[in-house]
Amino acid sequence: MAEMTKAKLKQIKKRNEQLDQEALRQIEATATDVYKKVNKRIKPEVSLPVRSLSNVSYSKKRGYLEIGKQRKVRTLTVNTVKTFAQTLRMMSLSKELIETKDFATKRDAYYQSKNWGDAMFTEQTESDAVMDDIEALFSIKDLNREQLRFVPDEHGGAVAGELVVYDPDIDTGGVERIDCTRFGSGAYSIPSSVEHLSFETKAEFVLVIETGGMFQRLQSHKFWRTSNCILVSMGGVPTRATRRFVRRLSDEMKIPVYAFVDCDPYGISNIYRTLKVGSGNAAHINQFFCVPQAQFLGVTPQDIVDYDLPTHPLKEVDIKRAKDAIKNDPFFQEHKTWTKAMNQLLKMGVRAEQQALAKWGLNYVLEEYLPNKLAKAKDFLP
Repeated sequence: MAEMTKAKLKQIKKRNEQLDQEALRQIEATATDVYKKVNKRIKPEVSLPVRSLSNVSYSKKRGYLEIGKQRKVRTLTVNTVKTFAQTLRMMSLSKELIETKDFATKRDAYYQSKNWGDAMFTEQTESDAVMDDIEALFSIKDLNREQLRFVPDEHGGAVAGELVVYDPDIDTGGVERIDCTRFGSGAYSIPSSVEHLSFETKAEFVLVIETGGMFQRLQSHKFWRTSNCILVSMGGVPTRATRRFVRRLSDEMKIPVYAFVDCDPYGISNIYRTLKVGSGNAAHINQFFCVPQAQFLGVTPQDIVDYDLPTHPLKEVDIKRAKDAIKNDPFFQEHKTWTKAMNQLLKMGVRAEQQALAKWGLNYVLEEYLPNKLAKAKDFLP
């Protein structure tokens, strides 16, 4: 193995160990505070961010929807003793997972509680709520749920192109080197947790794509090779793992991210907006999962005109979603060019899919549309 690769692997292991040690330190500090207060006959408490839209705002400086300063304090009382005990047991499970370099899904955690005696959960909705509270608690300390070793049940997106992923192997202690150019007509599947991955690339940008069909076309024709890029399939609203993967990739490799989605209110105000600035309902974790540097490549309302694209009429739900975004979404209120674009779409009364570009030929999107767009990246919508 080359010396440079050995140095890379050493760097990966050191970074991962630091992540685990910080998570352990925060868990132990929180538990120690509770223990000391109990010994002093003081009611222990934990302070959690208020997770409601009234405590969410758009930070122009940070580029995402962020949680405010409102907090709710959970104090140990007769009425809260069970939830308090469950919270501590869930933290203890997290500590065990980190120390053993293992992980658990939400469903795993629920069944683990069946060994917790009186602190066990009767329904998974209860364990999910406690896990969400723990994530909110530690998000204040710059830790997310995946760093606490609780991973989603959902699959991530798919990746192809000029990227090498280094993935630690739990069984052997080694590090797997995954070359995303070597999957033939397939692609690398993003794992549920991406915190312990590291990257190597000379790509010029990341292109995130809404639909699996469009991703497959670009991958099968090796668009990533001619454009020196990395392709990421979102498969609709991107999962936590997909967003975190793209965020870490862009941050650490210092490359731009361009989004290619359908031209409809859902693609714009749900899929793209969630990727870029996050969700209002999950504002306490947007700092980890949004990609503020992302820009909207297309399909834009003006593209419908410029490329004479086939369209479908806007549905009532589309119109409602567009008007709501213009009126209430702080991201659209901050970016007037987006308000203008959404109003243009409403005035036209239509929507267009990525695949509509096939009107001009099955490969028109990779031979004409994307090259023309990429030549004018400075004109992309924010």
